Amino acid sequence: MKKLIKEIKDYQPFTSQEAADKKIFLERLQFQDHLLTRENPEYHFSSSAWVVNPTYDKVLMVYHNIYQSYSWTGGHADGCEDLLQVAQKELEEETGLKEYRLIYEGLFAFDILPVNAHYKNGQFVKAHHHINTTYLFMAEENQTLRIKEDENSDVKWLAVSDIDQLVAEAEMRPYYHKMMEKALLLKNS
Repeated sequence: MKKLIKEIKDYQPFTSQEAADKKIFLERLQFQDHLLTRENPEYHFSSSAWVVNPTYDKVLMVYHNIYQSYSWTGGHADGCEDLLQVAQKELEEETGLKEYRLIYEGLFAFDILPVNAHYKNGQFVKAHHHINTTYLFMAEENQTLRIKEDENSDVKWLAVSDIDQLVAEAEMRPYYHKMMEKALLLKNS
């Protein structure tokens, strides 16, 4: 995990919330066992893809069956230290997207996200936290998309202006707004 910890140490937080999460990780969480697997029931790594269209006015999202809400793509590290690879794998699995490109080198966002208690495949999963890395991608909207039916019931490009109406998880909206703000700053720089 040395490479991953270095990547987090080198990450320049975009918000005070990210700075606080980075501090918690470096001072306390990095010393816990099994952070790359779900064997750690309190904290473990996940990775997400934030995918914008070329005009930056839409994002690719899936309708997550557990949370009954549109959300970014992503998933658990499940032992893989290369979290960019995890984000790409989840993006492809959850959307069927074939052609996309990384448009920001390294971590685009770093967050410790609360995960509410829920049932998955009939099994109770207690509340825990995801140590989440996010990577920024761009893709054309004209590609054929595919739903990953065991997790999602829709996949589509959402207008950025519709995020607040279509994302039922109110606690996730600030993260999505943050990523769009940062993406737009990068586009305009």
